[in-house]
Amino acid sequence: MKVNKVVLAYSGGLDTSIILKWLIQTYDCEVVAFAADLGQGDELDAIRDKALKTGAIKARVEDLKEEFVRDYVFPAFRANVIYEGQYLLGTSIARPLIAKRQIEIAHEEGADAVSHGATGKGNDQVRFELTYTALDPHIRVIAPWREWDFNSRQALLDFARKHRIPVPVTQEKPYSCDSNLLHISYEGGVLEDPWNEPDPTMFTLTQAPEAAPDQPQVIEIQFERGDPVAVDGVRLSPARMLEHLNQLGGRHGIGRADVVESRFVGMKSRGVYETPGGTILRTAHRAMESITMDREVMFLRDSLIPVYARLIYNGFWFAPERRLLQQLVDQSQDSVEGLVRVKLYKGGCYVTGRKSDRSLYDPAFATFEEDAVYQQSDAAGFIRLQGLRLRIASLLEARRGGPGA
Repeated sequence: MKVNKVVLAYSGGLDTSIILKWLIQTYDCEVVAFAADLGQGDELDAIRDKALKTGAIKARVEDLKEEFVRDYVFPAFRANVIYEGQYLLGTSIARPLIAKRQIEIAHEEGADAVSHGATGKGNDQVRFELTYTALDPHIRVIAPWREWDFNSRQALLDFARKHRIPVPVTQEKPYSCDSNLLHISYEGGVLEDPWNEPDPTMFTLTQAPEAAPDQPQVIEIQFERGDPVAVDGVRLSPARMLEHLNQLGGRHGIGRADVVESRFVGMKSRGVYETPGGTILRTAHRAMESITMDREVMFLRDSLIPVYARLIYNGFWFAPERRLLQQLVDQSQDSVEGLVRVKLYKGGCYVTGRKSDRSLYDPAFATFEEDAVYQQSDAAGFIRLQGLRLRIASLLEARRGGPGA
């Protein structure tokens, strides 16, 4: 079937720069380049001009920062998501929003296809295409990495030189980056060997902890229904909140992670991440929950953290099970309100205080001093009942001449 117009998820990086030209040559079609502004900063300054010079008929750069943080980052952080104990899902959370807006633009532009720059080995191809399927199952999807003959980054660099396409990857910077308000990720190139230490000059969001200020900084974060709304008494929009905490965390060297993770397609991969604001938020949010959330509700929600994280990582943001989980998570956050005090110091984020009008913590019950509200002798019966099944099992084993005999 003839393709007339394609909307390309365009970052201006190596892959999508090549793809734009390749689509025009291979499909003899028009290409609309779409770049989502999720807080990349200077990266977007020349992206519109670059796309047009490479052959796009139109270049659309859209500011999605507030939507990104409000409708994607904050819902996930209400669930305290973290993948395999280390990764705060900065890239994973962004992809469904980019793909959603890409489908909307395809409808607006009368395009009959969408395209992305994800490789056939990566997770992003799944995240993009599951979103396309959920929102428009009839749209045609072009995934160049699964079609073309290029088999390496070097082959792409050769193509770029041949067609005079400027690209940001060089021998001096032999890795790829992805950035948004939540994080910056680095992968590929010299980082593919998990024994290679990341180049200290690579990091852009955070100072090295050893170079961070010698004096700690103490801040207070206010939460309402599980979301941060103010820092040191100043109310901030979702995007401005994350931007501000990125600045503070970056100054103090907070949020670096060197991770070997399990990709959805089945292989391991190594990524290096900077997530300063997200690291602070997750730490403060857990502290707020510690005094406002019922024990059994917290246990149930915490048991679902790896489930929710895997849904995001694997690309199922628009799946019904993710939506269902979100409803449970959001209900659990009704009482998560109050103030958390944290200390930022040389790569660490330390909770030093928390208070809330919805607190379940009562000093009268928790005190080690004299009290009149708790009968310590009641604990004996509680322990006997808790241990009853263990006692029965041990007695029966002894009768049979087992280990307890």
